[in-house]
Amino acid sequence: MSRLWVVKKINNNAAVCRDNNDDELVAFGKGIGFPKTPYELTDMRKISMTFYKLNLHYYQLLKEIPENVFEVSAEIVAQAQTQIPRSLNPNIVFSLADHINFAITRMQQYQNMKLPFSYDVQQLYPAETKMGKFAVKLIRQRLDVHLPNSEVTAIAMHFVNSQSLSETATTKDFTEELIDQATQIIEQQFTIQIDRQGFTYNRFAMHVRYYLKRIQADEVLNEDDNATLFEAMKSESPKIYSCAQAIATKIDEQLSTHSSNDEIFYLMIYIKRMLNKSMNTTNEESSK
Repeated sequence: MSRLWVVKKINNNAAVCRDNNDDELVAFGKGIGFPKTPYELTDMRKISMTFYKLNLHYYQLLKEIPENVFEVSAEIVAQAQTQIPRSLNPNIVFSLADHINFAITRMQQYQNMKLPFSYDVQQLYPAETKMGKFAVKLIRQRLDVHLPNSEVTAIAMHFVNSQSLSETATTKDFTEELIDQATQIIEQQFTIQIDRQGFTYNRFAMHVRYYLKRIQADEVLNEDDNATLFEAMKSESPKIYSCAQAIATKIDEQLSTHSSNDEIFYLMIYIKRMLNKSMNTTNEESSK
């Protein structure tokens, strides 16, 4: 790839491009979104990353998340590729940026929320844990945000899951079926239609996938970590609590497991996000 045609700006450091074969891609590079498009980029040293056949969810994510968060995510992944001796899904740049942005927002909104730092993860995945520590330190340096130590585990698990590309079809189908059932419960209880192509839904689905992995591995979140916040949200949003409880019950019935209050608390947060998204979409449509 000797040159690119930059055809549409996404932000100052990302743009939709076409290569010599006229294939569309998204390119990352400092300042490539500044010039008026379309234009020809001949200095390929400006390009730091390229992505072909990007899912529409990721285009939306590029618009929602601050550029500096993406830049930090890209730097973390670039370092991880030199430290972790297994192939990583290249799309981890996007899922990690989304996680970092959500972690920052969550910390601002729920300052007392606690997540466990898992010493099991540290023992089982030392390279990934090392990258989690590197990421938390880099976020503090670049973004001036002091994430809690528990984020080391959360980010480490992003790298662990990024390597899990050989999940069996049966397990995958069962997981997707449970996600669909959970989504139907939300739609029925709140009489809404959830956009299954939307990014807010995609975030919810990703959370449920991790939730199912944790609970099947008997690595559920601690019952007492967010007890005060859980009780406060339960009191403020009883319908959301009832919905989250119904989803947890459905999952526990299927898997013969027990969901902790912390797991239900996180379900409540994601349900609330989807309800807010649905409400905003309805308001936008009614105002047209």
